[in-house]
Amino acid sequence: MDIRSWTATAFAVASLSLASTGQSHATVFAAWQVANVPFGDTLNVRKYPSGTSQKQAAYPNGTVLQMTGRCTGGINLLDIANRPAWQQRQAVRYRWCQVWHDPANDGSFVTGWAYGKYITPY
Repeated sequence: MDIRSWTATAFAVASLSLASTGQSHATVFAAWQVANVPFGDTLNVRKYPSGTSQKQAAYPNGTVLQMTGRCTGGINLLDIANRPAWQQRQAVRYRWCQVWHDPANDGSFVTGWAYGKYITPY
């Protein structure tokens, strides 16, 4: 096998290996902030997208959250990011959106879910 054939074969195997992993190592977050929570109250981030799910943390209005982009109903915050802010808020108003956060403030980041009615694009 000459060097060109060997190189082409190695490249094909490497490409196939990368394609079969199915996931990128790059991560992109959408920045949204807590808003419209009644005075004196906080937004509860929950373990699962349900109001009855375990509460992981609570954030006051103005807190900027790292959103994974994933929301219930198949909405992706990154896909709607080019729309006006009011359209983005409307798209997630009755959805749960996934948050990447550190509820214990110890560097142990986990995913949780915030109700869309109380978040707005940052």
